[in-house]
Amino acid sequence: MQNKGFPADWLYQLKQRNNIVSVVERYVRLEKKGRKYWGCCPFHNEKTPSFSVSEDEGLFYCFGCKESGDVISFVMKYESCDFYEAVKILAKNAGMEVPEFTGEKDVLEKKKQKERILKLLDCAYKHYQENLLLPKAKPAQEYIKTRQFNKRTLDDFKLGYSLDWNEMVDYLKSKGFSLKEMVDAGVCQEKNNRYYDVMAERLIFPIFNSFGECVGFSARVLGKADFAKYINTAETIVFHKGRVVYGIDLVKKLKQQGNLDKIIIVEGQIDVIAMHKAGFNNTVACMGTALTKENAHELKKLSNNVVLMFDGDTAGEKATYRSIDILREEGFNVKIALMPQKLDPDEILKNYGAKYIQDLVENALPPIDYLIENEKKKFDITNATGKGAFVKQILQFLVKLNSYAEEDIYLAKLRDLTSIPIDILRRDLEKEKGGEKQKSLAKKEDENVLTSRENGNIRAIKFILASIVHGKDFVNKKIDYNLLLPQYQEILNQASKHLPLSSYYDYFDVDNEPILKDCLNYDFSSYLDSGQKYFDECLWAIISLKLQEKQTELTKQFKESKDLAQRQEIMKKLNDISISIREKKMEEFYAR
Repeated sequence: MQNKGFPADWLYQLKQRNNIVSVVERYVRLEKKGRKYWGCCPFHNEKTPSFSVSEDEGLFYCFGCKESGDVISFVMKYESCDFYEAVKILAKNAGMEVPEFTGEKDVLEKKKQKERILKLLDCAYKHYQENLLLPKAKPAQEYIKTRQFNKRTLDDFKLGYSLDWNEMVDYLKSKGFSLKEMVDAGVCQEKNNRYYDVMAERLIFPIFNSFGECVGFSARVLGKADFAKYINTAETIVFHKGRVVYGIDLVKKLKQQGNLDKIIIVEGQIDVIAMHKAGFNNTVACMGTALTKENAHELKKLSNNVVLMFDGDTAGEKATYRSIDILREEGFNVKIALMPQKLDPDEILKNYGAKYIQDLVENALPPIDYLIENEKKKFDITNATGKGAFVKQILQFLVKLNSYAEEDIYLAKLRDLTSIPIDILRRDLEKEKGGEKQKSLAKKEDENVLTSRENGNIRAIKFILASIVHGKDFVNKKIDYNLLLPQYQEILNQASKHLPLSSYYDYFDVDNEPILKDCLNYDFSSYLDSGQKYFDECLWAIISLKLQEKQTELTKQFKESKDLAQRQEIMKKLNDISISIREKKMEEFYAR
């Protein structure tokens, strides 16, 4: 059992004032069926709703991906935040004051460290902003003029400037921050016992999370240099490159205003800024060209519709191909803009204007259409070799489709392009699928091996615990379950309080206690008429196992004992156990 850092009664009130259905409905469309609400799971891609929300129990559960929890853990998972941040969000929603956090020492220390780092970064980005207006920032001011960034751009993206190698270090010292905190925040580094500004003499792009908190920086060198043009903050307690989406705070505001129908993803900060300046305020970028699953998860909270607009070069093409699979797996409706060779969005806006970008967005292609158009450029389909290689490449894409209708559409398109009969293309596609199926079966076989390792005794324990936790009428009230299942005393003690199921999330790290998680989400629908019978069977299975274990231990003692009186006493106990097993007596485990 763990200390979540807040009084249990306060957490109970917080959840009472944040109805789980109302909170979840802000993110997921729900429909009431019976006593539960159902919708498509926000944590994995699905078309048929398997995500359930129980208003009575204050819990959610997905029968597909098995995600589950209370209203606090839903916010944690959906907003990608920790327990404390989720509590703050819900407290603000309910108009409740958050009491002092009194969590475990290491949790408390991490929380304090994180708060200090965010405070330091907030202070740093605002000071970089101030520096941009100084005469010494002329290189940055000239660069901004050449880019034609206006005041709104500077305000929206909070651009700044690092004056030199030491100025920020001295400034943060004057604000009460330690050198260690500066290093922990990724603002400074140490070399030869000297601490210096990592972003020295560069144009600063503060990076904000979806809550509008500065979590790090990207910085661009101005003029020629022997080192990297762009650098990013190193990984810190608040900055994880694979999770960051540049511009997500602005796109989130757009969604809150009801003006977001799709998200445009470009490669870099300059492209994002240029796109916003041109009126495409729904544009974001990932840190580097590699879009990650974490990036996709962040974007999924805002929109299901995405247009990829990576640079028209080899690196941009590779990034597009990788991103298509990630986004489709996450359930996005993906389209790809056909970019002119060797041009990025910023260059297109300069040379051709916003109308050209608008046309690219409106004419963006679904993934397979884009892949066909792109692969056509690489093969000479007027000869047999090129045509065969082209077809094989496209069939590898078609294998990933989950619709025969889509397959037929694209096979017909391939036929028109190559003049290969559709029945031959279909046969080749089935061969490609055969290879994929073998991989899938091998993976499934591994998973089945793992699943089958749960033996009958564990299943019996789960049913007993789940029945107790859910307060089922068929639970045998005579049994002392703390004596029978001593390893689960904390769960049993919580169950004895007869509190809502959601209260378990206030005392336990449920996600890391699989048996408890399974018990809380146990599906009793198969035992509507046989619950009593199955419970008694499970109960006897565990009691008989305990008796057999005791029998084995006593037999060992009997063999080792040389004392006649002791051996007679052991024999008596063994005889009693034999009778209990034969007659299914449970009295030894009755509550006293």
